[in-house]
Amino acid sequence: MNFTRWSARLPGTQRRTARGTEGSVPAARGEHGQQPERPADVAEDVPSLEDFSVRELLGRLPGLVALVYGPEHRIAYVNEAYATAFGPRTPGATVAATCPEAEDLGLPPLMDQVLRSGKPRTVKARRARDGGSYTVTCLPVDSPRVDGGAVLVHAADVTDHAEAAERLRASERKHRETAVTLQRSLLPQDLEQPDDLRIAATYQPGGTDAAVGGDWYDVITLGAGRTALVIGDVMGRGVRAAAVMGQLRTAVRAYARLDLPPHEVLQLLDGLAAEIDASQIATCVYAVHDPNEGRLVYASAGHLPILVRDEDGTVRQADDPTGPPLGTGGWLHTSGSIALPPGSTAVLYTDGLVERRREDIDEGVAALARALSGASGTPQVVCDRLLRSLGVTADHDDDVAVLVVQHPSREGTDAELFHNAALELLGGIEAAPRARAFASGVLSSWRFPVELRDLGVLATSELVGNSLQHGTPPMRLRLRRTDRRLIIEVTDGDDHLPRRRRAETEDEAGRGISIIATIASSWGSRRTPGGGKAVWCEFALKD
Repeated sequence: MNFTRWSARLPGTQRRTARGTEGSVPAARGEHGQQPERPADVAEDVPSLEDFSVRELLGRLPGLVALVYGPEHRIAYVNEAYATAFGPRTPGATVAATCPEAEDLGLPPLMDQVLRSGKPRTVKARRARDGGSYTVTCLPVDSPRVDGGAVLVHAADVTDHAEAAERLRASERKHRETAVTLQRSLLPQDLEQPDDLRIAATYQPGGTDAAVGGDWYDVITLGAGRTALVIGDVMGRGVRAAAVMGQLRTAVRAYARLDLPPHEVLQLLDGLAAEIDASQIATCVYAVHDPNEGRLVYASAGHLPILVRDEDGTVRQADDPTGPPLGTGGWLHTSGSIALPPGSTAVLYTDGLVERRREDIDEGVAALARALSGASGTPQVVCDRLLRSLGVTADHDDDVAVLVVQHPSREGTDAELFHNAALELLGGIEAAPRARAFASGVLSSWRFPVELRDLGVLATSELVGNSLQHGTPPMRLRLRRTDRRLIIEVTDGDDHLPRRRRAETEDEAGRGISIIATIASSWGSRRTPGGGKAVWCEFALKD
């Protein structure tokens, strides 16, 4: 824009126009000052742009217009809309001294950029102290009568648009908070803490949009000291994915109560996932820890491998079996196992922790293994360190769930609270008395009070008697005490599970399980690998 064509005067200058009136625009002249010829098809009486007053045009514009000049940004002109919004401005005064709104809108540095570069600049939706929001454009203006150049400032009032945008952002934040609240409400509020394990979990929603994902985890106490550990991920995002996740998590807890092997639990989940929503594919790992075996028995449906860190810092990765994701159908899942000795730490996680764009996911798993090898401390500390090491922040673009499981090493007085004892039962009429004598001696050596010792011997007698009558060899009695409970378990080679039933007065049998259910805190049974079963009961220890 060449401002020498404009009639508006800058302070300290005066110009007469061809019409003899200040504020009008002279006719445009050619290269040597001659009047340019009008095109042949334009009538002599048709006005051109030069026939109109620029000052009058700018004054009538609804947008805010100001003209400033020189490196000190002195005011040459403001139109009526500008004066109405911010008050009149004195010509010749500097913007810095008399225009506080300019600082709010970030104009001084913007005008400096325009003067230096000779190119227009725009800032969007800046808020001024009058409460309004403005989008401001600064245009360079050339004038041979002005040292340092001039800048034409145009401000469009976008207050309504800015307020609408803020209301939309607030609504989106509210929807996201609602979605995240839904997601978190479907996750366990307080993790169960087994006697033999220390567990912590972390869930972090990804990004800032409202579309949370379907990551979940769970810890389920199965009884007899055994614990189920679950982590899964429903593909996709949004409330629908979270709802499917909630249904799967509820189903896992129900199936876990059946005390089935991990692969059978996933087989049931596979069919259920297809029924819930065939379009939603989910991955899952279901693992069971038995303190008597010191291992995790697990099955995986398309999920990432479990990592285990030994006490010396060595990290191992659970191998196959891994089947396809849940909901695909037609696959027979199988179970595998990985050792979890005292002093070791297992990590179950979703792909948001290790998956990155333009990077193979195996590289992410390897990075997690390196981070885990140097991570020590409580399970929660390990969780936090893994998130930091893998670069997971509040701006991470995917949901992340991490479940850290530690099998602590026990020494000193803590170790004295954990004991195991076992007896092989050969059958015959001497099996029951031998089992009672063994239980009495073990419980006495563990310094249980007489009342609890007598209840333990009675429970042992009933469980062994049930196995002798309905089971087959090999039979085994196992006693285990932890810092919180006494566990009595009998295994045999028959897979028929006992059930509690009402015994009639004339019945000579059928009361054993009812007696156990009456005297014990809890009881249960499960099938064991190889076609046998285990029947157990627990007594809670008083402080």
